[in-house]
Amino acid sequence: MPDLAHFGPDDLPDLTDTRAVVTGANSGIGFYTAKALAEHGAEVILACRNLDSARAAAVKLPGLVEVEELDLASLKSVHAFVDRFDGPLDLLVNNAGVMRPPKYRETEDGFELQFGTNHLGHFALTGLLMPHLMQASAPRVVPVASIAHHEGDESVLEGNPETSYRPSRDYGNTKLANLLFARELHRRAVDAGSKLVVSSAHPGVSATNLVTSPDGMGANPFVRRVLPYVLPLVFQSSAAGANPTLWAATHGEPGGYVGPTWLRGARGPLGHAKLSRHARNDDLARRLWTLSEQWTGVTYDL
Repeated sequence: MPDLAHFGPDDLPDLTDTRAVVTGANSGIGFYTAKALAEHGAEVILACRNLDSARAAAVKLPGLVEVEELDLASLKSVHAFVDRFDGPLDLLVNNAGVMRPPKYRETEDGFELQFGTNHLGHFALTGLLMPHLMQASAPRVVPVASIAHHEGDESVLEGNPETSYRPSRDYGNTKLANLLFARELHRRAVDAGSKLVVSSAHPGVSATNLVTSPDGMGANPFVRRVLPYVLPLVFQSSAAGANPTLWAATHGEPGGYVGPTWLRGARGPLGHAKLSRHARNDDLARRLWTLSEQWTGVTYDL
């Protein structure tokens, strides 16, 4: 096994006959994740909301790459994506997300945009794809979280209501939800004696389109215009930000969580990442799972 601290794309194993879905793979960390997987022989499906951007990304990738429409802010779109899906799935990378819209916004299903996209969309997607994951010999799910999960708290169970909307705290709640989801899915997989592996990652602080997207912080014109020039000077690259995900996708231990270890997890060599006390709360994880089933109408069969 390669050294975690110095792990990079060149350390990936041969992924021939591996079929992977990467959400939000048209740019940033998702693109570099898909690129590395494809370069090592995996069949990669770019699951993206923006098809034009995804197709433009796909032509830059080697090997067998497909583009499929997936809007995680729409449960209808999630169901349609899964309805089109056929055959086994070895790897699901839940990468896509929305970050800190300055004003409260909702998905078409009436959920707060960050919560509906980052957590509930991926919760529904993973549950609906579970029969395909179970067809694989060694299925793996990789939730991509964030050091921002430390800003989340017990209010994650409220789903980020409009009456108390706070962009940073509520983004943190969605990243906390990602880790609580991973914790509970791992527990259920172990209890069921399932072959499913759940291993999480966070990218540190990377210069990606997530920051400047008009759906998030980029809704502020100043942020949208200035940060593209500032981000590369301050933060690590999207390619470096993909390394924790790639580790979790290929070598990550069941129930593990990895990410950069310098500057409170912002950048630097990879290592085992710190979980907030809320992210270690099994009761909170179980309660969020029950609510997520109710909100999405999706249940899991392991």
